[in-house]
Amino acid sequence: MKKYIICCVGLLFSALTFAQELEATVEKDTTQLDEVILIGQRKLSNYRQEKTLSSIDNYLEKSNRITMIKRGNYAWEPTMNNMASQRLVVTIDGMQVFGACTDKMDPITSYVDVSNLEKVSLDSGQEGTENGHCVGGGIDLQMPQSKFYGSGLKSSVDLGYETNGNYKSAGLDLEYVGNKFYINADGIFRKSDNYDAGDNNEILYSQFQKYNLSLQSGYKLSDNHVLDANIIYDKATDVGYPALPMDVSLAEAFITSLTHTYKNDSTRIKSWESKLYFNTITHIMDDSKRPDVPIRMDMPGWSDTYGFYTKATLKESKHSLLVNLNGFYNRSLAEMTMYPNDSNQPAMFMYTWPDIRTLYTGIYVKDGFALTENKTVSVSARFGYHNNTIAEEVGLESLQIFYPGLEDTKSRFLMSLSADYTIKKDEYDAAFGIGYGERAPSVSEGYGFFLFNSFDNFDYIGNPNLKNEKALEANLAANYYVNKFKIGFETSYFYLTDYIIGEVDTSLSAMTIGANGVKIYNALSHASIFDFYVNSTYEISDAFSINGTVGYNYGKGSNDEYLPFIKPFSYLAEINYSRNLFNAALQLHGNGNQTNYSSFYGENETASFAILNLNFGNMFYLKQNKLVLKYGIENLLDTKYSTYSDWNNIPRQGRNFYMNVSFVIN
Repeated sequence: MKKYIICCVGLLFSALTFAQELEATVEKDTTQLDEVILIGQRKLSNYRQEKTLSSIDNYLEKSNRITMIKRGNYAWEPTMNNMASQRLVVTIDGMQVFGACTDKMDPITSYVDVSNLEKVSLDSGQEGTENGHCVGGGIDLQMPQSKFYGSGLKSSVDLGYETNGNYKSAGLDLEYVGNKFYINADGIFRKSDNYDAGDNNEILYSQFQKYNLSLQSGYKLSDNHVLDANIIYDKATDVGYPALPMDVSLAEAFITSLTHTYKNDSTRIKSWESKLYFNTITHIMDDSKRPDVPIRMDMPGWSDTYGFYTKATLKESKHSLLVNLNGFYNRSLAEMTMYPNDSNQPAMFMYTWPDIRTLYTGIYVKDGFALTENKTVSVSARFGYHNNTIAEEVGLESLQIFYPGLEDTKSRFLMSLSADYTIKKDEYDAAFGIGYGERAPSVSEGYGFFLFNSFDNFDYIGNPNLKNEKALEANLAANYYVNKFKIGFETSYFYLTDYIIGEVDTSLSAMTIGANGVKIYNALSHASIFDFYVNSTYEISDAFSINGTVGYNYGKGSNDEYLPFIKPFSYLAEINYSRNLFNAALQLHGNGNQTNYSSFYGENETASFAILNLNFGNMFYLKQNKLVLKYGIENLLDTKYSTYSDWNNIPRQGRNFYMNVSFVIN
């Protein structure tokens, strides 16, 4: 540990020295390393146009750094910088929420909808540690801020239909905004049958149904003090997962919070926000609709989280300081009951997550120092205490079979350090950053018990004795502007030590019928991940513009094997036409052949593909009201394809005609 602390302090010192030496040549502001995705439901956007009722998954997939792992038509798992969700910190408005599924069928992003959110903040690597520890980055799904405009009562209705899968969606929003009080209630419903891949091949068990309800309200206590209360209820039923051996009969979440906010531009403390929150998730896997399985199973899971944070922003001279003290207590429990086909045989029961209690508290500090009007150095740090307790005695005894002498409690100390230098001028901007971070093993990695992974066909057993996973990172980004042309690049490199991944234990027998064997979570001495993207935009005229992106990614472990789920060469080309009340976009995107795949981890070669999309949008004003139409064709040529991130090569959706209608009543 000491050598990493010394190394990180040295890196931070070097970054500050490097920043001052480059003061005449490199620059950019503090937002350059961050990315914000605005979720404007009813905006007539002209860049990577979204349907009014696009899911959060569709929004996230537009980012270079984000890829969604698809196990079906619902609840895609976000990855960032080629790292899966256990290496990220995913929060809802700063709140820690943990899924209740041992198979990652319920990522946090599946429990909110576009109606709940205003924007999504994406922060790469150690820039993403404001709300918790990670090595890959942070995703914060942010709800709308308080509003007291006195605009009165407003409402809106959203309707959507897509031909592929007979997909129907509908949303209703009611809002009252006064000078001291506001309240917003909204709901959204989505239902899809099985979708068709290219060439009209039906993908069985890809149906789903969900609805999401939310209530947000606030009261202005004084000019500087506001109290907000938020409730989200999300329920999905009859969710099929064609790439997995089981489906989901219920995925249900209740998320609530109470927030106090203080703002005052005339004092050193510009803002101070404190939140208390609670969320509970129930997730039930079953195979009752599968016609032929070796053995019937029920696999319910539960996750309850209590938490808080209090964060303040301060401004003193050239310093901008952010301090965030937060903590949470989580209970994760999952079990499995197996029913033999012979009714005379007894059912078998075990805990797959043996009631793991996680207690965390930590503090985050970030200081942005303005060297000049256009040049900034930022330094941040997070330190935290992390404790796991196995509350279920039977679960503890089961793990002690593999780890004799295992105690029921494990404590860890985690830290994160980062620094970046940015500059922004009229003709160019640039940023350079470095960082060091640690994360604790996830509940599955530390305490999972015979978790079946259908991707590599192995059962997995957790390892409570794993060390913290660590990452050193460096990133660089720059953009250059010439008249109406912009070109830029972004790149990052991660060197991870004690990289957690499953390793085969030939001395153990699989629990799952047909599994290849058992893997125990262990750690490679190191692994490396690299990415590089070039982005360009050219405004041909006031109406026409073109955009293009190409990317390259690489990842390998100390065992000389390629890491799984590393994105191959990718590209996007887009031409847009936009006027005040109409726009259109033609998009071409695809991946190259996945040659650096890892058969060692269950991957196989994925062929290259290219997809064409055609999108349109119209806006109409009916007195003071507004009508927005968005319509188009996805996968115009009905290409049959799957990507490297499609679980077990499940084919993606074929040709799809869609239309979304939004009516806003003022």
